Amino acid sequence: MKFQSILLAAIFPILVSAAGVQNKELPSSEMKKQNKEIVKLAAEEISKTLPQTVDKKTKLIGVKADNTVLVYIYEINIAPKSDEAVKKEDYSRMKEAVTYGTCNSSKRFLDADISIRYLYKSEHSKSELFKFDINKESCSKL
Repeated sequence: MKFQSILLAAIFPILVSAAGVQNKELPSSEMKKQNKEIVKLAAEEISKTLPQTVDKKTKLIGVKADNTVLVYIYEINIAPKSDEAVKKEDYSRMKEAVTYGTCNSSKRFLDADISIRYLYKSEHSKSELFKFDINKESCSKL
């Protein structure tokens, strides 16, 4: 997640410029339109570097745009645990760590009303283990 944060921080000004973001206040419909373009451009740029090994059990396999949500898709090698055990035992810890990391590393996106979603799938079963949606409000709860 650290690499994505560095990459986002580095490309955010470029994306803002490429999306034609202006310094003046825009109507919310125009702001949303710009945010969609920024998310699309960010997903395209990050996708060029994939897949990426995050750690010995986690691999970033995809990034996509979903309206004004930047979606990261990971695969986790959870062996020898079952999908159910991981969901039950690791959900709270993962949610807290991912939320904290995102709130600290992606503040510019979140402040611009761009949300970030993390999907974690089992490497073996391909089923969804976790889904975390993080937005500006998520960070105010920390």
